[in-house]
Amino acid sequence: MPRSAAATRTPLLPHHFDLVSHWRFDAPVEQVWAALTDPAGWPAWWPYVRQVQTLREGGADGVGGVRRIDWSTRLPYDLRIEVEILESVRHQRLRGQSRGQLDGEGLWLLRTEDGCTAVTYVWRVRLVKRWMRWLAPLLAPVFRWNHDAVMRAGEAGLRRQLGLQAAPVDALASPRSDPAQPF
Repeated sequence: MPRSAAATRTPLLPHHFDLVSHWRFDAPVEQVWAALTDPAGWPAWWPYVRQVQTLREGGADGVGGVRRIDWSTRLPYDLRIEVEILESVRHQRLRGQSRGQLDGEGLWLLRTEDGCTAVTYVWRVRLVKRWMRWLAPLLAPVFRWNHDAVMRAGEAGLRRQLGLQAAPVDALASPRSDPAQPF
């Protein structure tokens, strides 16, 4: 179940966020890994991914590859970020660095649990846009809600892509936000 952490407080402005999402699929880790490591295919199943462009091919494991991803959101703004793959451990871990309108580091962690694939995504992000930084003290809950909505849509889209049934109702009703996590 996706959960997102709240914005943290810094001495000046709270413009750093630790966002955490949890997904669970009744599918082999190999299938989930294949979908997550193919960002060019994301627009087919992730509703908020508008376009993915390859700026630089990576090695056989994807490391060094750079993708420009255009995102829409539930809020009235779009985002464009570039993501470089820094680390790839097949079927276990994928780490990338984002830059652009949001700077940070993302980490996908996959593990097999009881025949299912559990996925945790951690995104440590710094707000780059001036308006976001200035409004972060007031809008932090809205930013978290927006991130959660985008991630829930990704989970549901990947579930459909893998040919799985929708998540159980009790999973959707679970709390999705964690308390603030320091950077």
